[in-house]
Amino acid sequence: MNYYFNKTLNEDFNTVIESVTEALKKEGFGILTEIDVKETLKKKLDIDFKKYRILGACNPPYAHKALQAEDKIGTMLPCNVIVQEINPGIVEVAAINPMASMMAVDNKQLMEIADEITAKLKNVIEKL
Repeated sequence: MNYYFNKTLNEDFNTVIESVTEALKKEGFGILTEIDVKETLKKKLDIDFKKYRILGACNPPYAHKALQAEDKIGTMLPCNVIVQEINPGIVEVAAINPMASMMAVDNKQLMEIADEITAKLKNVIEKL
């Protein structure tokens, strides 16, 4: 089982960020965090890196259910989605596969929630 779902698009990086954000919204996710890896590496290490963003996506009702089922699951939240520029005009989007990460947790109720979130994130990637 892969630990992520991905898709490569022939579009502008910023356009893809907007598309991903909108696709996540349609599945009930909001962006809690956004890390600009390129900017961070330049600022902290003076390294030039490709355009790379980590979007911390959260679906509040499912996050609440997950936290009720397993109080330490917050260590695995939010669901990360990355957007990276492979070459100018070629952008990859990848989302965590919650089923893969939740296999480390022995909790049947949590697996059911993870299954639903997996379907939603997979849908986001497929519809891009």
